[in-house]
Amino acid sequence: MPRLLQAAAVAIALGAPAAAAEPILGVWRLSNGETVSYRACPQGFCSKVNSGKYAGKTVGIMQGSGQRYTGSVIDPSNDKQYEGRVEIEGNQLTLTGCVAKVFCRSQTWTRTGASG
Repeated sequence: MPRLLQAAAVAIALGAPAAAAEPILGVWRLSNGETVSYRACPQGFCSKVNSGKYAGKTVGIMQGSGQRYTGSVIDPSNDKQYEGRVEIEGNQLTLTGCVAKVFCRSQTWTRTGASG
């Protein structure tokens, strides 16, 4: 039995199938050409503006998996926080921020890279 456990540990260490990477992870291009990356963080998936006027700022933190995520959206121009969501379809990410779940604005971004 110990040999079987040892073989299982080696298989895992050598890349036995693991959970697929979350679709939100990576670098996304905004319509103005600037980029934002999402990476895993203790709170879920944290964003960072990579380029442009707001480089270094966050645009929120999301939790979830697959094609739908929910969390906070932060407007980097004024640092106001809103309730938000992300929906991913293929290489398109739609980020939506809402006030009181009624007044919402969305942006659609395009994937540019696999990691952030």
